[in-house]
Amino acid sequence: MTGSVEGKVALVTGGSRGIGEAISRWFLAHGARGVAITGRKPEGLERAARELGGDRVLPVVGNVSDDDHPDQALTQVMDAFGACDILVNNAGTNPAAGTLMEVDLAAVDKTWDVNLRAPLVFARAAWRHWMADNGGAICNMGSMGGLQPSPVIGAYNVSKAALHFLTRQLAHEMAPGVRVNAVAAAIVKTKLSRLLWESDEQAAANLHPLQRLGTPEDVAEAVGFLCSDAANWITGVVLPVDGGVSGARAGVG
Repeated sequence: MTGSVEGKVALVTGGSRGIGEAISRWFLAHGARGVAITGRKPEGLERAARELGGDRVLPVVGNVSDDDHPDQALTQVMDAFGACDILVNNAGTNPAAGTLMEVDLAAVDKTWDVNLRAPLVFARAAWRHWMADNGGAICNMGSMGGLQPSPVIGAYNVSKAALHFLTRQLAHEMAPGVRVNAVAAAIVKTKLSRLLWESDEQAAANLHPLQRLGTPEDVAEAVGFLCSDAANWITGVVLPVDGGVSGARAGVG
């Protein structure tokens, strides 16, 4: 169900590595005329820009938790490409592990700020700069952790559950011109998720009916579809991309 993003301009937060880089690569391979990638580290952004597509890629340095960053990023995107048709809120964090009874509250604040508040602020900026008048598509990076509780990463799970509802709320408020969806990934082999797989990768893979961890490219295919013209009648959806985890658990009981 691969769709086209021919001639579109996309902004991918956290786009210099992992899932964000794979999503950016998907857009470029499927016809996007420009992709902006954000990140905190200039050297990582410059490397990714070179490897992804040269002058079709705009690196934008900044921290998603800085309220001024989204407007600054959108201004740079508009100056460079004259549009922002697609926004992917991919940047995320999970700075501390622990139960909600014990985890440091400063870490909770940071998790919720990056994983929930920043996507809202970026959506508002995209709306003001382009999408209110021209339409577009937004995809948020949710998680299976936002669909079911699990140990150790409760603050992260709560942030993603809230992001799923934010996705539905924005889909309602930004319609009919802007579609808003999310993907809910299970364990994808990235640096951010290494707490969940690094100690025993095979055991982590065995939690999935398809018997393997996800890859950034698995997620990128789903995000690309939701942002493409092939999904023009889809909004307010949280799509599991999870190796069968949600389907298997739904059949239990």
